[in-house]
Amino acid sequence: MRKITVVGAGNVGATCAQRLAERELAQEVVMIDVQEGIPEGKALDQWESAPIEGFDARVVGGTSYDLAEGSDLFVVTAGIARKPGMSRDDLLKTNANIVRSVSREIVRVAPDSIVVVVSNPLDVMTYVAKETTGFPRERVVGMAGVLDTARYRSFIAMELDVSVEDIQALVLGGHGDTMVPLVSYTTVSGIPLTQLLSQDRIDALIDRTRKGGAEIVGFLKTGSAYYAPSSAAVQMVESIARNKRRILPCAAYLDGEYGETDIYLGVPCKLGERGLHEVLEVELTEGERAELAKSAEHVRSTLATLATLDD
Repeated sequence: MRKITVVGAGNVGATCAQRLAERELAQEVVMIDVQEGIPEGKALDQWESAPIEGFDARVVGGTSYDLAEGSDLFVVTAGIARKPGMSRDDLLKTNANIVRSVSREIVRVAPDSIVVVVSNPLDVMTYVAKETTGFPRERVVGMAGVLDTARYRSFIAMELDVSVEDIQALVLGGHGDTMVPLVSYTTVSGIPLTQLLSQDRIDALIDRTRKGGAEIVGFLKTGSAYYAPSSAAVQMVESIARNKRRILPCAAYLDGEYGETDIYLGVPCKLGERGLHEVLEVELTEGERAELAKSAEHVRSTLATLATLDD
């Protein structure tokens, strides 16, 4: 790719930009942020690491979307964290307005681009980005399942004292407490997890996965995770930029798949040069299907809440 733009120069965005540049996934990596000086300073700092890290992808930053003109892909991390005294509805409306503003600028400077959304609440913000840009579903996907699956795999690796590379897993559904780790598709070098762990230990790992982000927030006190989220976004971008056609769990717009329509939900996706190439429908157990429907209902209720706030 010629140019990739990261919107938001906070911890997630800046770490994402650094990793994109180090992997040379584009000739130029742009960081955009509303705070003057922050994207410029972080981009310059990153570029000065290039001679040491050995990458030639140019990193630049600024407040104007003109820098992003002609970008092939955008990673949207913009949004605010919930502050003391702020209701969830306040957060929802504020971040929706931010994502709408970003989306309008994306259409203006790069109408043919692909958009990867990282802003929270993830599934709803990805829906907002698609609605605002008017892009087809293939060009607007959300980052959630890759992160949730990474957390699930990392906890299993700790539990069994094995390499994370040997663990295959899928976490579907909304990005939050209703996510659905698929135990029926979880293996360690092909060995079903149910043969290696008791059900109560598996349940404990699933619970920890669902609360993975909150656990980190609890430690940090002020702030949230950014190393793993940025890695997850970059893995998606790499599959698109290099047309790897990887099967990754992402928030995709569903049009009948899994019995759901007009909603973004975490499902197995094939990602390549066109963005979303295909949504894969896998067989689920009765329990998993019920949990996925419950997760979809939670996302719908948040969308309905946003609609009332916009009225």
